[in-house]
Amino acid sequence: MIAKRDFPVYKVRRYLEPGPIVLVSSRWRGKTNIMTMGWHTVMEFAPSLIGCVIASGNHSFHMIRESGECVINLPTTELVDVVVGIGNCSGARIDKFAKFGLTADAASEVKAPLIRECHASFECRLHDDALVGKYNFFIFEVVKAHVAPEPSHPETLHYTGDGVFVVSGDVVDKRALFRPEMLGP
Repeated sequence: MIAKRDFPVYKVRRYLEPGPIVLVSSRWRGKTNIMTMGWHTVMEFAPSLIGCVIASGNHSFHMIRESGECVINLPTTELVDVVVGIGNCSGARIDKFAKFGLTADAASEVKAPLIRECHASFECRLHDDALVGKYNFFIFEVVKAHVAPEPSHPETLHYTGDGVFVVSGDVVDKRALFRPEMLGP
């Protein structure tokens, strides 16, 4: 048995952060913005629902709340410095696309831009905002997905707090052990 020790509860995110860091792009009244986000979770397969926490003090919060849409973009490890830089400044004062040399591509279903340099981009519409007022928790429906064909398992960033990221690791394929109905769509 592994001996465990007490751990500060406010740091449990180090072990439970739900997924890779993403860059969320938005557009409202002719202005665009990008925010770095780590607090998201897949909630449903069909329709494809993703829950996201966006702090009310964040410039993107109001843009996304008003427009009812965004694009969730998946950066790879090559963009780690850009990911940190975007998270360290406010789009209320600067154009983050210009500052970080990112390309805003037109989306097909929403007005918010795709980020060309990211491995994947998921166009989203606000599906449910019942928890926004109390928890800043948005539920989006992915209405269009764009994914680079290679690599099939990109190296993504996972934030553990205190300025530290871990990188997605080796692929472990255990499909043969699963019942087919448990693999999902």
